[in-house]
Amino acid sequence: MTFIQFSGDAINSHTYKQAGVDIAAGDALVQAIKPLAAATARPGAGAGLGGFAGLFDLKAAGFADPLLLAATDGVGTKLKLAVATQTHDGVGIDLVAMCVNDLVVQGAEPLLFLDYFATGRLDVDVGRSIVAGIADGCRQAGCALIGGETAELPGMYAGGDYDLAGFAVGAVERGALVTGADIAAGDVILGLASTGLHSNGFSLVRRVVDGLGLPLDGPAPFEPSRRLGDGLLTPTRIYVRGCLAGIAAGGVRGLCHVTGGGIVENLPRVLPDDVRAEIDGTAWPAPAVFGWLAREAGIADDEMLRTFNCGVGMIAIVDPACVAPVRAALAAAGETVWEIGRVAAADGPGSVHIEGLPWPR
Repeated sequence: MTFIQFSGDAINSHTYKQAGVDIAAGDALVQAIKPLAAATARPGAGAGLGGFAGLFDLKAAGFADPLLLAATDGVGTKLKLAVATQTHDGVGIDLVAMCVNDLVVQGAEPLLFLDYFATGRLDVDVGRSIVAGIADGCRQAGCALIGGETAELPGMYAGGDYDLAGFAVGAVERGALVTGADIAAGDVILGLASTGLHSNGFSLVRRVVDGLGLPLDGPAPFEPSRRLGDGLLTPTRIYVRGCLAGIAAGGVRGLCHVTGGGIVENLPRVLPDDVRAEIDGTAWPAPAVFGWLAREAGIADDEMLRTFNCGVGMIAIVDPACVAPVRAALAAAGETVWEIGRVAAADGPGSVHIEGLPWPR
């Protein structure tokens, strides 16, 4: 047996902590977040932390012949506002939402989630707040938080800055995959309400706020009863339960998660080449933040529509004969749903035409 004796001159030696990495803080964070992860346990995963890899049992989750789907994403420069306002719990929900909403559009049930949290200096309270939000998002999506990585990177990030990345895996039975291939002229387009900006367009939003000289702790111009920072940091809506309920009702031919690029850039991704989407932009009321950006910040209509979700965070394309049960299922799951358009025949690759705007000019 070999014994290693540690010794050295305290003046001339160096420690990891002196270099900016506090292992004890990392251990403290792991202990603080273990109960948060445990609260996300679901069939197939115990959601325990501490091992080298997370495990998921598809058979225990009830799948017979599943296809696996994976998605990864981040929160983007919305994190700058979280740091500036010291409001960290909501961005964890954003992180989960941006991944699991991309899974459910193909009919997949999110099963497991892993996160990557990198910062210049680890603050255990901030880290716990972020992971609490991630755990909240996982509970909303019905998936287990089975692991992650916390990286303290002095010199890479300044002060209290940090970045987040997420990775989600979902499954769908082989015959239940939603692809959009069956979308046809006459199908009805349903829009599901967003909670606001979600997690896209924040480089532009931050530039607007800075240009107007608006304090983040002052009243929001679009909602004076709230602080501006709080209004901008409203978490992304997680559509998993609603979309799975809509799919189970029958007749959902395609789903589209509306992220950066808005409806005009995202919806064509699910349309066959022989159809186009005709959208009535007056069919839904956009949250007030969008009207404020369009009017007070002077952002042009086309820029608004190809940058932001403009009040619709998820779209379902439905067989006309099945609209009523699908709408009922979505509503029962807590979604606000509008009929916002129709699918029409087209001669070329799928496109989107939006007539009117969801905010007054």
